[in-house]
Amino acid sequence: MNRTPATLQQVYDDAFSRMAEARTRFTPQLVPSEVGTVTRVSTGIATISGLPGVGFEELVRFEGGLRGIAFNLDEDEVGVVLLGDHASLQAGQEVRREGRVMDVAVGDGLLGRVIDPLGRALDGLGAVRSTHRLPIERPAAAIMDRAPVTVPLQTGLKVVDALIPIGRGQRELILGDRQTGKTALALAAVLNQRGQDVVCVYCAIGQRAAAVARTVAVLREQGALPYTVVVVTEGNDAPGLTYVAPYAASSMAEHFMEAGRDVLIVYDDLTQHARAYRELSLLLRRPPGREALPADIFYIHSRLLERSTRLLPRLGGGSLTALPIVETEAQNLSAYIPTNLISITDGQIYLSPGLFALGVLPAVDVGLSVSRVGGKAQRKAYGAVAGDLKLAYAQFEELETFARFGARLDDDTRQSIEHGRRIRACLQQGEFAPVSVVAQITVLLALNATLFDAVPLQHMAAAQAVVVAAAGSADTALAERLSAADELGDADRAALTALARQALETFAAEQESQWKVVAPQDDEQGPPPGPDRNANPATPEPS
Repeated sequence: MNRTPATLQQVYDDAFSRMAEARTRFTPQLVPSEVGTVTRVSTGIATISGLPGVGFEELVRFEGGLRGIAFNLDEDEVGVVLLGDHASLQAGQEVRREGRVMDVAVGDGLLGRVIDPLGRALDGLGAVRSTHRLPIERPAAAIMDRAPVTVPLQTGLKVVDALIPIGRGQRELILGDRQTGKTALALAAVLNQRGQDVVCVYCAIGQRAAAVARTVAVLREQGALPYTVVVVTEGNDAPGLTYVAPYAASSMAEHFMEAGRDVLIVYDDLTQHARAYRELSLLLRRPPGREALPADIFYIHSRLLERSTRLLPRLGGGSLTALPIVETEAQNLSAYIPTNLISITDGQIYLSPGLFALGVLPAVDVGLSVSRVGGKAQRKAYGAVAGDLKLAYAQFEELETFARFGARLDDDTRQSIEHGRRIRACLQQGEFAPVSVVAQITVLLALNATLFDAVPLQHMAAAQAVVVAAAGSADTALAERLSAADELGDADRAALTALARQALETFAAEQESQWKVVAPQDDEQGPPPGPDRNANPATPEPS
Protein backbone atom coordinates (compact mmCIF):
# COMPACT_ATOMS: atom_id res chain seq x y z
CA MET A 1 0.00 0.00 0.00
CA ASN A 2 1.40 3.35 -1.11
CA ARG A 3 -1.36 5.55 0.19
CA THR A 4 -0.60 9.08 1.42
CA PRO A 5 -1.68 10.12 4.95
CA ALA A 6 -4.24 12.49 3.43
CA THR A 7 -5.91 9.66 1.45
CA LEU A 8 -6.03 7.40 4.54
CA GLN A 9 -7.63 10.17 6.52
CA GLN A 10 -10.35 10.45 3.88
CA VAL A 11 -11.06 6.72 4.16
CA TYR A 12 -11.47 7.00 7.93
CA ASP A 13 -13.76 9.98 7.60
CA ASP A 14 -15.92 8.23 5.02
CA ALA A 15 -16.24 5.10 7.18
CA PHE A 16 -17.16 7.05 10.31
CA SER A 17 -19.73 9.12 8.41
CA ARG A 18 -21.40 5.96 7.12
CA MET A 19 -21.51 4.52 10.63
CA ALA A 20 -23.05 7.71 11.98
CA GLU A 21 -25.66 7.71 9.21
CA ALA A 22 -26.57 4.07 9.88
CA ARG A 23 -26.85 4.78 13.60
CA THR A 24 -29.26 7.64 13.00
CA ARG A 25 -31.43 5.51 10.69
CA PHE A 26 -31.66 2.60 13.17
CA THR A 27 -34.71 2.71 15.41
CA PRO A 28 -34.84 0.07 18.16
CA GLN A 29 -38.11 -1.85 18.28
CA LEU A 30 -39.54 -3.64 21.27
CA VAL A 31 -41.37 -6.89 20.54
CA PRO A 32 -43.75 -7.85 23.34
CA SER A 33 -43.53 -11.46 24.45
CA GLU A 34 -45.84 -13.20 26.87
CA VAL A 35 -44.11 -15.33 29.46
CA GLY A 36 -45.99 -17.63 31.79
CA THR A 37 -44.98 -19.72 34.78
CA VAL A 38 -45.61 -23.38 35.50
CA THR A 39 -47.62 -23.69 38.70
CA ARG A 40 -48.42 -27.42 38.78
CA VAL A 41 -47.32 -30.54 36.92
CA SER A 42 -49.25 -33.81 36.69
CA THR A 43 -48.96 -36.91 34.52
CA GLY A 44 -49.40 -35.67 30.97
CA ILE A 45 -50.59 -32.15 31.83
CA ALA A 46 -49.30 -28.90 33.33
CA THR A 47 -51.06 -25.86 34.76
CA ILE A 48 -49.56 -22.46 34.06
CA SER A 49 -50.29 -18.89 35.07
CA GLY A 50 -49.87 -15.89 32.83
CA LEU A 51 -50.14 -15.96 29.03
CA PRO A 52 -53.36 -13.92 28.90
CA GLY A 53 -53.42 -13.92 25.09
CA VAL A 54 -52.96 -17.64 24.49
CA GLY A 55 -55.58 -19.27 22.23
CA PHE A 56 -57.31 -22.61 22.36
CA GLU A 57 -55.08 -25.45 21.05
CA GLU A 58 -52.14 -23.04 20.60
CA LEU A 59 -48.68 -24.48 21.00
CA VAL A 60 -46.60 -23.40 23.98
CA ARG A 61 -42.95 -24.15 24.66
CA PHE A 62 -41.41 -24.96 28.03
CA GLU A 63 -37.81 -24.71 29.11
CA GLY A 64 -35.83 -27.54 27.55
CA GLY A 65 -37.88 -27.60 24.34
CA LEU A 66 -40.89 -29.57 25.58
CA ARG A 67 -44.10 -28.51 23.81
CA GLY A 68 -47.70 -28.57 24.88
CA ILE A 69 -51.18 -27.62 23.66
CA ALA A 70 -53.32 -25.10 25.52
CA PHE A 71 -56.44 -27.09 26.33
CA ASN A 72 -58.20 -25.41 29.24
CA LEU A 73 -58.51 -21.61 29.14
CA ASP A 74 -59.66 -20.60 32.59
CA GLU A 75 -59.78 -17.11 34.06
CA ASP A 76 -56.68 -17.43 36.21
CA GLU A 77 -54.79 -20.36 34.71
CA VAL A 78 -54.27 -22.40 31.56
CA GLY A 79 -54.35 -26.20 31.40
CA VAL A 80 -51.76 -27.55 28.96
CA VAL A 81 -51.60 -31.05 27.46
CA LEU A 82 -47.96 -32.12 27.25
CA LEU A 83 -46.57 -33.67 24.07
CA GLY A 84 -43.74 -35.52 25.72
CA ASP A 85 -42.20 -36.73 28.94
CA HIS A 86 -42.88 -34.42 31.87
CA ALA A 87 -40.01 -35.72 34.03
CA SER A 88 -37.84 -32.62 33.46
CA LEU A 89 -40.70 -30.16 33.97
CA GLN A 90 -40.95 -28.42 37.33
CA ALA A 91 -43.09 -25.75 38.91
CA GLY A 92 -41.65 -22.27 38.51
CA GLN A 93 -40.20 -22.79 35.04
CA GLU A 94 -41.00 -20.34 32.26
CA VAL A 95 -43.30 -21.10 29.35
CA ARG A 96 -43.77 -19.06 26.16
CA ARG A 97 -46.33 -18.89 23.39
CA GLU A 98 -45.44 -20.03 19.88
CA GLY A 99 -48.27 -18.20 18.14
CA ARG A 100 -49.38 -21.17 16.05
CA VAL A 101 -51.33 -24.40 16.30
CA MET A 102 -49.75 -27.81 16.06
CA ASP A 103 -48.89 -28.90 12.53
CA VAL A 104 -47.26 -31.93 10.98
CA ALA A 105 -45.02 -32.66 8.00
CA VAL A 106 -46.79 -34.04 4.91
CA GLY A 107 -45.73 -35.22 1.46
CA ASP A 108 -44.20 -38.15 -0.40
CA GLY A 109 -41.19 -38.14 1.91
CA LEU A 110 -43.32 -39.85 4.54
CA LEU A 111 -44.02 -42.95 2.42
CA GLY A 112 -42.26 -45.98 3.78
CA ARG A 113 -41.43 -44.29 7.09
CA VAL A 114 -42.38 -45.02 10.70
CA ILE A 115 -42.91 -41.76 12.59
CA ASP A 116 -44.61 -40.38 15.68
CA PRO A 117 -47.40 -37.73 15.59
CA LEU A 118 -44.79 -34.95 15.79
CA GLY A 119 -43.09 -36.17 12.61
CA ARG A 120 -40.03 -37.59 14.35
CA ALA A 121 -38.57 -40.71 12.74
CA LEU A 122 -38.79 -43.95 14.70
CA ASP A 123 -37.25 -46.29 12.11
CA GLY A 124 -33.62 -45.16 12.37
CA LEU A 125 -33.52 -43.94 8.76
CA GLY A 126 -32.78 -40.31 9.55
CA ALA A 127 -34.97 -37.25 9.70
CA VAL A 128 -38.11 -37.09 7.59
CA ARG A 129 -37.73 -34.83 4.57
CA SER A 130 -40.71 -32.66 3.79
CA THR A 131 -41.33 -29.18 2.40
CA HIS A 132 -44.98 -28.84 3.42
CA ARG A 133 -46.78 -28.82 6.73
CA LEU A 134 -50.48 -28.93 7.59
CA PRO A 135 -52.33 -28.30 10.88
CA ILE A 136 -53.52 -31.47 12.57
CA GLU A 137 -56.99 -29.97 13.12
CA ARG A 138 -58.60 -29.05 9.80
CA PRO A 139 -62.25 -28.53 8.85
CA ALA A 140 -63.86 -31.36 6.92
CA ALA A 141 -64.75 -30.90 3.26
CA ALA A 142 -67.98 -29.01 2.61
CA ILE A 143 -71.03 -30.99 1.53
CA MET A 144 -71.06 -29.42 -1.94
CA ASP A 145 -67.42 -30.46 -2.42
CA ARG A 146 -68.13 -34.15 -1.82
CA ALA A 147 -68.81 -36.73 -4.52
CA PRO A 148 -70.87 -39.90 -4.05
CA VAL A 149 -69.09 -43.15 -3.24
CA THR A 150 -69.08 -45.06 -6.52
CA VAL A 151 -65.64 -46.72 -6.76
CA PRO A 152 -65.00 -49.95 -4.83
CA LEU A 153 -62.09 -50.50 -2.48
CA GLN A 154 -61.15 -54.16 -2.80
CA THR A 155 -59.87 -55.75 0.41
CA GLY A 156 -59.04 -59.15 -1.07
CA LEU A 157 -61.33 -60.79 1.51
CA LYS A 158 -64.26 -62.70 0.00
CA VAL A 159 -66.59 -62.16 2.93
CA VAL A 160 -66.04 -58.39 2.83
CA ASP A 161 -65.93 -57.74 -0.91
CA ALA A 162 -68.97 -59.91 -1.60
CA LEU A 163 -71.23 -59.35 1.42
CA ILE A 164 -70.01 -56.13 3.10
CA PRO A 165 -68.49 -54.08 0.25
CA ILE A 166 -66.46 -50.95 0.96
CA GLY A 167 -66.26 -47.94 -1.37
CA ARG A 168 -63.52 -45.36 -1.69
CA GLY A 169 -64.44 -42.45 0.55
CA GLN A 170 -66.44 -44.60 2.97
CA ARG A 171 -66.02 -44.97 6.74
CA GLU A 172 -66.36 -48.62 7.77
CA LEU A 173 -66.03 -49.51 11.44
CA ILE A 174 -64.26 -52.72 12.50
CA LEU A 175 -65.26 -53.84 15.98
CA GLY A 176 -65.03 -56.91 18.14
CA ASP A 177 -63.59 -58.27 21.37
CA ARG A 178 -59.88 -58.57 22.07
CA GLN A 179 -57.89 -61.01 19.95
CA THR A 180 -60.55 -61.57 17.29
CA GLY A 181 -58.52 -60.45 14.26
CA LYS A 182 -59.47 -56.77 13.90
CA THR A 183 -55.95 -55.59 13.06
CA ALA A 184 -55.39 -58.56 10.74
CA LEU A 185 -58.50 -57.66 8.75
CA ALA A 186 -57.39 -54.04 8.38
CA LEU A 187 -53.87 -55.09 7.39
CA ALA A 188 -55.32 -57.43 4.76
CA ALA A 189 -57.05 -54.43 3.20
CA VAL A 190 -53.75 -52.50 3.24
CA LEU A 191 -51.83 -55.37 1.64
CA ASN A 192 -54.41 -55.72 -1.13
CA GLN A 193 -53.77 -52.13 -2.29
CA ARG A 194 -50.42 -53.11 -3.72
CA GLY A 195 -50.39 -52.04 -7.36
CA GLN A 196 -53.76 -50.27 -7.03
CA ASP A 197 -52.31 -46.73 -6.76
CA VAL A 198 -53.74 -46.31 -3.26
CA VAL A 199 -51.72 -44.65 -0.49
CA CYS A 200 -52.19 -46.21 2.95
CA VAL A 201 -51.76 -44.66 6.39
CA TYR A 202 -51.67 -46.95 9.43
CA CYS A 203 -52.11 -45.14 12.75
CA ALA A 204 -51.25 -47.22 15.84
CA ILE A 205 -52.83 -45.51 18.84
CA GLY A 206 -51.45 -46.53 22.23
CA GLN A 207 -50.40 -49.99 21.01
CA ARG A 208 -47.80 -52.27 22.54
CA ALA A 209 -44.35 -51.82 21.02
CA ALA A 210 -44.16 -55.55 20.18
CA ALA A 211 -47.49 -55.42 18.32
CA VAL A 212 -46.38 -52.36 16.33
CA ALA A 213 -43.07 -54.01 15.45
CA ARG A 214 -44.93 -57.10 14.24
CA THR A 215 -47.23 -54.98 12.09
CA VAL A 216 -44.32 -53.08 10.52
CA ALA A 217 -42.55 -56.39 9.84
CA VAL A 218 -45.64 -57.73 8.03
CA LEU A 219 -45.90 -54.60 5.91
CA ARG A 220 -42.23 -54.82 5.00
CA GLU A 221 -42.28 -58.54 4.20
CA GLN A 222 -45.40 -58.24 2.05
CA GLY A 223 -44.02 -55.26 0.10
CA ALA A 224 -46.62 -52.80 1.40
CA LEU A 225 -44.34 -50.42 3.29
CA PRO A 226 -43.26 -48.34 0.23
CA TYR A 227 -46.83 -47.02 -0.21
CA THR A 228 -47.67 -46.84 3.51
CA VAL A 229 -47.10 -44.25 6.24
CA VAL A 230 -46.99 -45.69 9.77
CA VAL A 231 -47.81 -43.28 12.61
CA VAL A 232 -47.09 -44.76 16.02
CA THR A 233 -47.81 -43.93 19.64
CA GLU A 234 -46.91 -46.63 22.11
CA GLY A 235 -48.63 -47.49 25.35
CA ASN A 236 -45.98 -45.74 27.45
CA ASP A 237 -46.11 -42.48 25.49
CA ALA A 238 -47.65 -39.34 26.91
CA PRO A 239 -51.47 -39.31 26.69
CA GLY A 240 -51.22 -36.03 24.77
CA LEU A 241 -49.37 -37.78 21.94
CA THR A 242 -51.97 -40.55 21.92
CA TYR A 243 -54.72 -37.94 21.69
CA VAL A 244 -53.26 -36.05 18.71
CA ALA A 245 -52.09 -39.17 16.78
CA PRO A 246 -55.25 -39.80 14.68
CA TYR A 247 -55.60 -36.10 13.82
CA ALA A 248 -51.98 -35.93 12.68
CA ALA A 249 -52.40 -39.08 10.60
CA SER A 250 -55.55 -37.64 9.00
CA SER A 251 -53.69 -34.50 7.93
CA MET A 252 -50.98 -36.64 6.33
CA ALA A 253 -53.67 -38.59 4.46
CA GLU A 254 -55.57 -35.45 3.44
CA HIS A 255 -52.48 -34.11 1.70
CA PHE A 256 -52.55 -37.06 -0.70
CA MET A 257 -56.33 -36.85 -1.08
CA GLU A 258 -56.18 -33.17 -2.04
CA ALA A 259 -53.52 -34.08 -4.61
CA GLY A 260 -56.09 -36.30 -6.36
CA ARG A 261 -54.98 -39.65 -4.98
CA ASP A 262 -56.97 -42.40 -3.23
CA VAL A 263 -56.00 -42.98 0.40
CA LEU A 264 -56.84 -45.68 2.94
CA ILE A 265 -56.34 -44.86 6.62
CA VAL A 266 -56.59 -47.30 9.54
CA TYR A 267 -57.11 -46.06 13.12
CA ASP A 268 -55.98 -48.85 15.45
CA ASP A 269 -57.75 -48.29 17.68
CA LEU A 270 -60.09 -45.51 18.80
CA THR A 271 -60.81 -47.21 22.12
CA GLN A 272 -57.31 -46.27 23.26
CA HIS A 273 -57.87 -42.78 21.88
CA ALA A 274 -61.03 -42.37 23.97
CA ARG A 275 -59.21 -43.61 27.08
CA ALA A 276 -56.37 -41.13 26.55
CA TYR A 277 -58.86 -38.29 26.14
CA ARG A 278 -60.69 -39.42 29.28
CA GLU A 279 -57.43 -39.40 31.22
CA LEU A 280 -56.55 -35.89 30.07
CA SER A 281 -60.06 -34.58 30.75
CA LEU A 282 -60.16 -35.96 34.28
CA LEU A 283 -56.71 -34.57 35.06
CA LEU A 284 -57.87 -31.17 33.78
CA ARG A 285 -60.95 -31.37 36.04
CA ARG A 286 -63.45 -31.51 33.20
CA PRO A 287 -66.88 -32.83 34.22
CA PRO A 288 -67.18 -36.59 33.58
CA GLY A 289 -70.19 -38.20 31.96
CA ARG A 290 -71.14 -41.74 30.99
CA GLU A 291 -68.33 -44.22 31.70
CA ALA A 292 -66.37 -41.23 33.12
CA LEU A 293 -65.89 -39.94 29.56
CA PRO A 294 -66.31 -36.20 28.89
CA ALA A 295 -69.46 -34.99 27.21
CA ASP A 296 -67.72 -34.08 23.94
CA ILE A 297 -66.30 -37.55 23.25
CA PHE A 298 -68.79 -37.96 20.40
CA TYR A 299 -67.64 -34.69 18.85
CA ILE A 300 -63.92 -35.49 18.89
CA HIS A 301 -64.56 -38.72 16.97
CA SER A 302 -67.13 -37.27 14.58
CA ARG A 303 -64.90 -34.37 13.55
CA LEU A 304 -62.11 -36.88 12.96
CA LEU A 305 -64.11 -39.27 10.79
CA GLU A 306 -65.98 -36.54 8.89
CA ARG A 307 -62.67 -35.74 7.20
CA SER A 308 -62.99 -39.01 5.23
CA THR A 309 -64.78 -38.43 1.94
CA ARG A 310 -64.51 -38.46 -1.84
CA LEU A 311 -63.90 -35.10 -3.51
CA LEU A 312 -65.50 -33.83 -6.69
CA PRO A 313 -63.52 -34.15 -9.95
CA ARG A 314 -62.98 -30.38 -10.09
CA LEU A 315 -61.15 -30.69 -6.74
CA GLY A 316 -58.96 -33.54 -7.94
CA GLY A 317 -61.30 -36.47 -7.34
CA GLY A 318 -59.22 -37.87 -4.48
CA SER A 319 -60.71 -39.97 -1.71
CA LEU A 320 -59.99 -40.83 1.91
CA THR A 321 -61.37 -44.16 3.13
CA ALA A 322 -61.33 -44.73 6.89
CA LEU A 323 -61.26 -48.05 8.73
CA PRO A 324 -61.55 -47.17 12.42
CA ILE A 325 -61.14 -50.04 14.87
CA VAL A 326 -62.85 -50.21 18.26
CA GLU A 327 -62.69 -52.86 20.93
CA THR A 328 -65.82 -54.27 22.59
CA GLU A 329 -66.05 -55.99 25.96
CA ALA A 330 -67.93 -59.28 26.29
CA GLN A 331 -69.61 -58.74 22.89
CA ASN A 332 -71.37 -55.62 24.19
CA LEU A 333 -72.18 -53.63 21.06
CA SER A 334 -74.33 -51.19 23.04
CA ALA A 335 -71.44 -49.72 25.02
CA TYR A 336 -70.80 -45.98 24.83
CA ILE A 337 -67.89 -45.76 22.37
CA PRO A 338 -69.09 -48.56 20.00
CA THR A 339 -72.57 -47.05 19.67
CA ASN A 340 -71.08 -43.60 19.08
CA LEU A 341 -68.86 -44.86 16.27
CA ILE A 342 -71.59 -47.03 14.76
CA SER A 343 -73.76 -43.92 14.42
CA ILE A 344 -70.89 -41.88 12.94
CA THR A 345 -69.64 -44.38 10.36
CA ASP A 346 -71.25 -45.77 7.20
CA GLY A 347 -71.37 -49.37 8.38
CA GLN A 348 -69.59 -51.86 10.59
CA ILE A 349 -67.81 -55.21 10.36
CA TYR A 350 -68.33 -57.20 13.54
CA LEU A 351 -65.88 -59.96 14.44
CA SER A 352 -67.43 -62.64 16.63
CA PRO A 353 -65.31 -64.32 19.33
CA GLY A 354 -67.47 -67.42 18.98
CA LEU A 355 -66.56 -67.80 15.31
CA PHE A 356 -62.93 -67.00 16.08
CA ALA A 357 -62.77 -69.75 18.70
CA LEU A 358 -64.20 -72.21 16.17
CA GLY A 359 -61.50 -71.37 13.63
CA VAL A 360 -63.78 -69.47 11.24
CA LEU A 361 -61.32 -66.84 10.02
CA PRO A 362 -61.88 -64.04 9.36
CA ALA A 363 -64.48 -64.26 12.12
CA VAL A 364 -66.92 -61.85 10.45
CA ASP A 365 -70.49 -62.12 11.69
CA VAL A 366 -72.42 -61.45 8.49
CA GLY A 367 -75.71 -61.02 10.33
CA LEU A 368 -74.41 -58.16 12.51
CA SER A 369 -72.26 -56.53 9.83
CA VAL A 370 -73.52 -54.02 7.29
CA SER A 371 -72.26 -51.58 4.67
CA ARG A 372 -74.70 -48.73 4.16
CA VAL A 373 -72.79 -47.07 1.31
CA GLY A 374 -70.49 -49.63 -0.28
CA GLY A 375 -73.29 -51.42 -2.13
CA LYS A 376 -73.46 -48.50 -4.54
CA ALA A 377 -69.77 -48.91 -5.28
CA GLN A 378 -69.66 -52.70 -5.49
CA ARG A 379 -68.77 -54.16 -8.85
CA LYS A 380 -71.85 -55.29 -10.73
CA ALA A 381 -70.40 -58.74 -11.19
CA TYR A 382 -70.61 -59.25 -7.42
CA GLY A 383 -74.25 -58.23 -7.37
CA ALA A 384 -75.11 -61.09 -9.72
CA VAL A 385 -73.78 -63.69 -7.27
CA ALA A 386 -73.65 -62.16 -3.79
CA GLY A 387 -77.37 -61.45 -3.38
CA ASP A 388 -78.41 -65.11 -3.44
CA LEU A 389 -75.39 -66.03 -1.36
CA LYS A 390 -76.23 -63.70 1.52
CA LEU A 391 -79.84 -64.92 1.60
CA ALA A 392 -78.75 -68.57 1.61
CA TYR A 393 -76.24 -67.90 4.38
CA ALA A 394 -78.84 -66.12 6.52
CA GLN A 395 -81.25 -69.02 6.10
CA PHE A 396 -78.50 -71.47 7.02
CA GLU A 397 -77.73 -69.64 10.27
CA GLU A 398 -81.38 -69.79 11.30
CA LEU A 399 -81.68 -73.47 10.41
CA GLU A 400 -78.44 -74.29 12.19
CA THR A 401 -79.68 -72.67 15.36
CA PHE A 402 -82.96 -74.57 15.06
CA ALA A 403 -81.10 -77.86 14.49
CA ARG A 404 -79.27 -77.50 17.79
CA PHE A 405 -82.42 -78.66 19.57
CA GLY A 406 -82.31 -82.01 17.78
CA ALA A 407 -85.52 -81.41 15.86
CA ARG A 408 -86.59 -83.69 13.04
CA LEU A 409 -85.47 -82.23 9.71
CA ASP A 410 -86.54 -83.11 6.20
CA ASP A 411 -84.18 -83.68 3.30
CA ASP A 412 -84.48 -80.14 1.91
CA THR A 413 -83.56 -78.66 5.28
CA ARG A 414 -80.61 -81.00 5.63
CA GLN A 415 -79.43 -80.01 2.17
CA SER A 416 -79.75 -76.31 3.02
CA ILE A 417 -77.69 -76.81 6.16
CA GLU A 418 -74.97 -78.72 4.30
CA HIS A 419 -74.89 -76.03 1.61
CA GLY A 420 -74.63 -73.32 4.26
CA ARG A 421 -71.71 -75.04 5.91
CA ARG A 422 -69.87 -74.96 2.61
CA ILE A 423 -70.67 -71.29 2.19
CA ARG A 424 -69.11 -70.63 5.58
CA ALA A 425 -66.09 -72.75 4.63
CA CYS A 426 -65.63 -70.83 1.37
CA LEU A 427 -65.82 -67.48 3.14
CA GLN A 428 -62.89 -68.51 5.32
CA GLN A 429 -59.50 -67.26 4.23
CA GLY A 430 -55.90 -67.46 5.33
CA GLU A 431 -54.21 -64.55 7.01
CA PHE A 432 -52.67 -62.02 4.61
CA ALA A 433 -53.72 -64.08 1.57
CA PRO A 434 -55.80 -61.73 -0.63
CA VAL A 435 -57.88 -63.21 -3.45
CA SER A 436 -58.30 -61.49 -6.82
CA VAL A 437 -61.64 -60.29 -8.16
CA VAL A 438 -61.86 -63.03 -10.80
CA ALA A 439 -61.05 -65.75 -8.28
CA GLN A 440 -63.62 -64.45 -5.82
CA ILE A 441 -66.40 -64.37 -8.41
CA THR A 442 -65.47 -67.85 -9.65
CA VAL A 443 -65.68 -69.28 -6.12
CA LEU A 444 -69.01 -67.54 -5.50
CA LEU A 445 -70.44 -68.83 -8.76
CA ALA A 446 -69.37 -72.35 -7.84
CA LEU A 447 -71.13 -71.95 -4.50
CA ASN A 448 -74.35 -70.76 -6.11
CA ALA A 449 -74.21 -73.67 -8.55
CA THR A 450 -73.80 -76.09 -5.56
CA LEU A 451 -70.57 -77.42 -7.06
CA PHE A 452 -68.96 -77.61 -3.62
CA ASP A 453 -71.81 -79.61 -2.05
CA ALA A 454 -70.22 -82.91 -3.05
CA VAL A 455 -66.92 -81.99 -1.40
CA PRO A 456 -66.46 -83.10 2.23
CA LEU A 457 -66.03 -80.26 4.67
CA GLN A 458 -62.50 -81.32 5.65
CA HIS A 459 -61.42 -80.95 1.99
CA MET A 460 -63.08 -77.59 1.33
CA ALA A 461 -59.89 -75.57 1.76
CA ALA A 462 -58.03 -77.67 -0.80
CA ALA A 463 -60.97 -77.62 -3.22
CA GLN A 464 -61.27 -73.87 -2.94
CA ALA A 465 -57.54 -73.46 -3.61
CA VAL A 466 -57.93 -75.50 -6.80
CA VAL A 467 -60.75 -73.24 -8.01
CA VAL A 468 -58.74 -70.11 -7.19
CA ALA A 469 -55.76 -71.48 -9.12
CA ALA A 470 -57.99 -72.29 -12.07
CA ALA A 471 -59.44 -68.78 -12.03
CA GLY A 472 -55.92 -67.45 -12.49
CA SER A 473 -55.87 -68.96 -15.95
CA ALA A 474 -59.08 -67.23 -17.02
CA ASP A 475 -59.24 -65.21 -20.21
CA THR A 476 -57.52 -61.83 -19.89
CA ALA A 477 -60.42 -60.03 -21.55
CA LEU A 478 -62.83 -61.63 -19.08
CA ALA A 479 -60.68 -60.54 -16.14
CA GLU A 480 -60.58 -56.98 -17.47
CA ARG A 481 -64.36 -56.90 -17.86
CA LEU A 482 -64.89 -58.03 -14.29
CA SER A 483 -62.32 -55.58 -12.94
CA ALA A 484 -63.93 -52.74 -14.91
CA ALA A 485 -67.18 -53.20 -12.96
CA ASP A 486 -69.09 -54.40 -16.02
CA GLU A 487 -72.09 -56.63 -15.56
CA LEU A 488 -71.62 -60.37 -15.48
CA GLY A 489 -73.05 -61.59 -18.76
CA ASP A 490 -74.50 -65.03 -19.37
CA ALA A 491 -71.50 -66.07 -21.45
CA ASP A 492 -69.03 -64.98 -18.77
CA ARG A 493 -71.08 -66.68 -16.07
CA ALA A 494 -71.14 -69.92 -18.05
CA ALA A 495 -67.40 -69.73 -18.76
CA LEU A 496 -66.45 -69.23 -15.11
CA THR A 497 -68.88 -71.90 -13.92
CA ALA A 498 -67.48 -74.37 -16.43
CA LEU A 499 -63.95 -73.46 -15.31
CA ALA A 500 -64.84 -74.16 -11.69
CA ARG A 501 -66.70 -77.39 -12.55
CA GLN A 502 -63.74 -78.73 -14.52
CA ALA A 503 -61.32 -77.88 -11.73
CA LEU A 504 -63.49 -79.55 -9.08
CA GLU A 505 -64.03 -82.66 -11.22
CA THR A 506 -60.27 -83.03 -11.62
CA PHE A 507 -59.80 -82.48 -7.91
CA ALA A 508 -62.50 -85.03 -7.06
CA ALA A 509 -60.91 -87.63 -9.30
CA GLU A 510 -57.55 -87.17 -7.58
CA GLN A 511 -58.96 -87.23 -4.04
CA GLU A 512 -61.81 -89.72 -4.43
CA SER A 513 -59.83 -92.54 -2.95
CA GLN A 514 -59.22 -90.53 0.23
CA TRP A 515 -62.79 -89.42 0.81
CA LYS A 516 -64.91 -91.44 3.15
CA VAL A 517 -68.57 -92.03 2.56
CA VAL A 518 -70.54 -90.99 5.65
CA ALA A 519 -73.60 -93.11 6.38
CA PRO A 520 -76.89 -91.17 6.44
CA GLN A 521 -78.24 -90.33 9.89
CA ASP A 522 -81.45 -91.66 11.31
CA ASP A 523 -84.47 -89.63 10.20
CA GLU A 524 -85.52 -89.28 13.81
CA GLN A 525 -82.42 -87.24 14.58
CA GLY A 526 -81.29 -83.93 13.26
CA PRO A 527 -77.80 -83.15 12.02
CA PRO A 528 -75.01 -82.68 14.52
CA PRO A 529 -75.56 -79.51 16.48
CA GLY A 530 -73.75 -76.62 14.86
CA PRO A 531 -71.87 -73.86 16.64
CA ASP A 532 -73.72 -70.90 18.04
CA ARG A 533 -72.07 -67.87 16.46
CA ASN A 534 -73.08 -65.67 19.39
CA ALA A 535 -72.04 -68.08 22.12
CA ASN A 536 -69.22 -67.11 24.43
CA PRO A 537 -66.43 -69.63 23.84
CA ALA A 538 -65.48 -69.51 27.50
CA THR A 539 -68.99 -70.55 28.60
CA PRO A 540 -69.85 -74.27 28.29
CA GLU A 541 -73.11 -75.26 26.69
CA PRO A 542 -75.83 -76.31 29.13
CA SER A 543 -76.42 -80.02 29.38
